[in-house]
Amino acid sequence: MANSQQPKTMSIGVFDSGMGGLSVWQEIAIALPEESLIFFGDGLNCPYGSKSREQVLGYTVNGVEKLLAEGCKMIVIACNTATAVAIDYLRSHYPDVPFVGLEPAVKPAALSTKSGTVAVLATARSLEGELFQHTSALYADKVNIIKAVGEGFVELVERGEENTPQAFEAVRGVVEPLIAAGADRIVLGCTHYPFLRQTIERVIGERDVEVIDSGSAVSRRVAQLLDMYGLRAESGSEPRYEFMTLADDDYLDRLIFRAYGCDCEEEAEEGDSTEER
Repeated sequence: MANSQQPKTMSIGVFDSGMGGLSVWQEIAIALPEESLIFFGDGLNCPYGSKSREQVLGYTVNGVEKLLAEGCKMIVIACNTATAVAIDYLRSHYPDVPFVGLEPAVKPAALSTKSGTVAVLATARSLEGELFQHTSALYADKVNIIKAVGEGFVELVERGEENTPQAFEAVRGVVEPLIAAGADRIVLGCTHYPFLRQTIERVIGERDVEVIDSGSAVSRRVAQLLDMYGLRAESGSEPRYEFMTLADDDYLDRLIFRAYGCDCEEEAEEGDSTEER
C-alpha cells in the first residue's frame, strides 16, 4: 500500500462485479460519513455467478490490484460470488491489507425465523462456496434452509429494470415457491438483490415474511477493522468518493447515478472508466 498519503486519509476500496455492490457502498457511506471510498464495479465481465472459479478469481484479483494501486487502506469485496471464490486467496496473498467479505446472512435469519424455514437467494457460485456451506451447516440441525438462484436478477439490476413488470414476474417465479415451502425469512445472498427488495416485498404482500441482507453487518465490520488497525479517518474529515469500471463511460455514469440514490450529498469524483483513462 505504498502511498504518499497518511493511512487514515486513504480510501476504502469497494469491489463488485457490477452495480450490486453499491448497496454495500451506500451502507458504508451512511455509517462512516468521514471515510473516503473508491468503488470499482467491473461491469465488463458481469455477472460473475455463472462464470468459472478461475475466471471469477482472475477478475477479482485484477480489481483488487487496481484498488491497491489507488492506495486503498482496506478493501471490501462487496460481491458474494467473488467472496466465495477469492477471499481466502486475497487474504493469503495480501497479508497487510484488511479485507471484508460477504456471506449470506443465514445466522440472523435462523435465529429469528418462526416457521423454522429459511430461504437463501443467491447466485449458483455463491451457493456452491465453502463459506456458505460452512455457515449453513452450523444451523442445518436447527432450521430448514432452502437454496434458490435468482435467475436473471443480476441482469435486471444491471439494466436498471428492477421495478418493471418483467422484474415482478421474474421475482414472483422464484419467491412464490419459497413462501409456499414455508419460508418466513428470505436472505438476499447477492449484493445486486437489495435493489430488488421493493419488488420482492410486493410479491410477499401481506404475508409474514421478512427480507434480510448483509449490508449493515458489513458496515459494522468495516468500522471494527478501521479501529482495530488504527485506520479510521479523523473526525471532521471531508470524504472523497470515486468510481471506477472496466466498462464504458455510459456504465460509469450509471454507476454514479445509482450510487447517489442514498442520502450522501457529496459530489462524486469520476475515476477511471476503462484501463488507464
